[in-house]
Formats: sequence, C-alpha cells, structure tokens
Amino acid sequence: VQLVESGGGSVQPGGSLRLSCAASGTIFSIDAMGWHRQAPGKDRALVAAITSGGDSNYADSVKGRFTISRDNANNTAYLQMNSLKPEDTAVYYCNAIISHLRSGPKYSYWGQGTQVTVSS
Repeated sequence: VQLVESGGGSVQPGGSLRLSCAASGTIFSIDAMGWHRQAPGKDRALVAAITSGGDSNYADSVKGRFTISRDNANNTAYLQMNSLKPEDTAVYYCNAIISHLRSGPKYSYWGQGTQVTVSS
C-alpha cells in the first residue's frame, strides 16, 4: 500500500492550500484517514481525522480554518486549509488505517509527507 500526498507549498499568511492523499495497492477497506503535522523541533501531532462514515475531528488550533474530507470510491482524503498562519508551517503527513482482507487485521500506513510553509 502507498499513500501519496500532494498539494503542499508556500503561501502567505491568510492564504489557502488543499492537500490530497491517495491510497493505492491491495485495499479491502479504509477505516480512518487523517492528517498529522510535524514542525521543526516538535513532535508529530494530529491535525484532523475522518472516519469512513464521514465523522471528523480537529485539533483545536485548526478548528474553523481546516476541513477534512474523503472520497471513499477513490481512496482519497483531502485537507482544505484556509486562513493559514505562520504557525501552520510544518511537514504534513497522511495516515490511513487499512484492511487488506474482509476479516483481516488493520494496519496503519503513512505517506512521505508534504511541506507547507506559511510566510510573508
């Protein structure tokens, strides 16, 4: 299984970016998908997550500015980031909980990360 992220880049404060995460490989089902971020010198932290049924949760620091969504048919998750702040600067990682078989165990997979830089 591969998770491929895209959409990172540099933007001025107040700007917007949309991240995408596409999962491919032997996939029976994907449970939760999420976005985490890691800034220099800090631990990786959850930004937002969404279940297969569409229930989502967010870190307090991004509530009202970021929106997570997913396309179950295409095994893809998105993170719409608006009103970006310099403190949002980090490497953003996609995570997915995936089953390869109908009754098989679930595994956690990570993408390679995409850099988001917010600076004037």
